[in-house]
Amino acid sequence: MKKDIQKYDFKKGLPQEFEILNMGQLCAEFSKEVTTPHRAEFYQILWFEKGSPTHMVDFNSIKTEPNTLVFVNKNSVQQFDTTLNYDGKVILFTDNFFCKEETDVKFLKSTILFNDLISVSGVSISNISSLFSNFLKLIETEFKNSKDHYQSDILRNYLRNLLLLSEREKKNQNFIEIKKGTNLDHVMLFKDHLENQFLHDKLVNSYANQMHITKKRLNTATTSILGLSPKQIIDARIILEAKRLLVHTNQSVKEISFHLGFDESTNFIKFFRKHHNTTPLEFRESFIH
Repeated sequence: MKKDIQKYDFKKGLPQEFEILNMGQLCAEFSKEVTTPHRAEFYQILWFEKGSPTHMVDFNSIKTEPNTLVFVNKNSVQQFDTTLNYDGKVILFTDNFFCKEETDVKFLKSTILFNDLISVSGVSISNISSLFSNFLKLIETEFKNSKDHYQSDILRNYLRNLLLLSEREKKNQNFIEIKKGTNLDHVMLFKDHLENQFLHDKLVNSYANQMHITKKRLNTATTSILGLSPKQIIDARIILEAKRLLVHTNQSVKEISFHLGFDESTNFIKFFRKHHNTTPLEFRESFIH
């Protein structure tokens, strides 16, 4: 295990913070890197066009079939199948590329594709594979053109349409849609604050105050959208990070407890056992083959 989970920033020197790659070539050239748990500071769309690998995203084992899409949110810990017996396309992009207006920010935050309010799953596009492929060809053609004043807008519009097609297809596959409105807006803002502060701020009141709403109003929003209280969401985020560090690094339990903001490692052990019915060490050992 590594001391830290390998984290990748977007490649420097490209005309846009956007890239489309051949999955087979990527996995062949960087087989060790992609088959080792890692995280990235950008969004990823994985089109498993051929083959049926199992893709791992934050302890979610996603079994794919040909023409499956997997959407990986930034900073999620993922791992490609070690068989490398598959091919497709990989689209990478950042907030800086996609979010030019407030509507773009809201779209990315509320879309069911890159939304960790729900578990990550594959989206079958067998019914629209030719349409999806045509959009990919348009994107690849434009991506290869020399950069000019129009390129980023053209690429962004193609990408947005690709995301809308994918979202429609996911909704058609027995997905229970999250109702948009004030409650969802509150939940998304809460999740934003939580992602940036959960290591040092674990109090519901603190987040409600930052959002200029009452603790009761925040509770109404999260229970309405997710069926969970704000405290349960905070605890779940801490547990996820604890699992990531226990399984993907060789940091000691004491180091992890301090990293997660616990004053004493015994408090962290009690917290972990309460939520997972095992000790941190037992959880780590269960992943050692």
